Amino acid sequence: MASTAKYGDTVCCPYHPEAYLIEDYRAGDQICSDCGLVVGDRVIDVCSEWRTFSNEKTSTNPSRVGGPQNPLLNGSDLSTIIEVENEASSFNTYGGSKYHNHRSMTSSEQTLIHAFREISNMADKINLPKTIVDRANAYYKQVHDGKYLKRRSYEAIASASLYIACRKEGVPRTFKEICAVSRVSKKEIGRCFRLIVKASDTQVNFISSKDFMSRFCSNLNLPTSVERAATNIAMKAVNLDIVPGRSPISIAAAAIYMASQATNDKRTQKEIGDITGVADVTIKQSYKLMYPHAKILFPNDFKFSVSIEQLPQF
Repeated sequence: MASTAKYGDTVCCPYHPEAYLIEDYRAGDQICSDCGLVVGDRVIDVCSEWRTFSNEKTSTNPSRVGGPQNPLLNGSDLSTIIEVENEASSFNTYGGSKYHNHRSMTSSEQTLIHAFREISNMADKINLPKTIVDRANAYYKQVHDGKYLKRRSYEAIASASLYIACRKEGVPRTFKEICAVSRVSKKEIGRCFRLIVKASDTQVNFISSKDFMSRFCSNLNLPTSVERAATNIAMKAVNLDIVPGRSPISIAAAAIYMASQATNDKRTQKEIGDITGVADVTIKQSYKLMYPHAKILFPNDFKFSVSIEQLPQF
């Protein structure tokens, strides 16, 4: 163990008291510049923990403490909100709360933070990337600043914003999928969606069965041959107007059912319904419309394990 000499409060080398000490921040040591003796160890590194590639022309230093700023918030977003639970330990002997939040944020900013957190939590539950979260936050901010939906809850607007962002990014989710991770009803999400599109003049592309086919078949563990056949069945059924008035999701579910029944990788209506969110009766009704045209709906190169005549009939 290295010996250490001190003159007053200064650490120095016992053999070369006046020698300059070199500080090795990586190892946390203080080394004598004359003899190389380690005279101090476990020195705290006060530098930043990462290398900074900043523009020298600016006066800001991004390596200082604090999280990254959110451009959608007016402040630097360094506030802390203490949630008080309804427990005895949270209150003093007079019944007052022991913890108090500083009112440094306006109610509008607090609503934004709660909404952004809600969007992030919903996106995490259905494995959506950050690009969609950022886009949903931007839509919510636009609605919030425009004050389009004053009487709607922030949870409903956040859910609708996430639904719009998914469609804009080309990875649409159904209302039922958003509703499953939200705290509001499917009806309320749909109502907010229509109001946001109308008020903000946002153009949302139409969805088709093809947009959901890959994800549904993957979740059902179906091979690519079934996916291609189901996609072909759904597209032809729409082009030939065989399933008028049916939603793209219902058509996709019925097409998957028909394609799987013609192979050894069969899936029941209930299994498909659990993944797609479509009721068994709805799948059955769409399938009944497709069945009479099955010969022209399947791809020409499809390899049948079960003939069309042996497909289920309802």
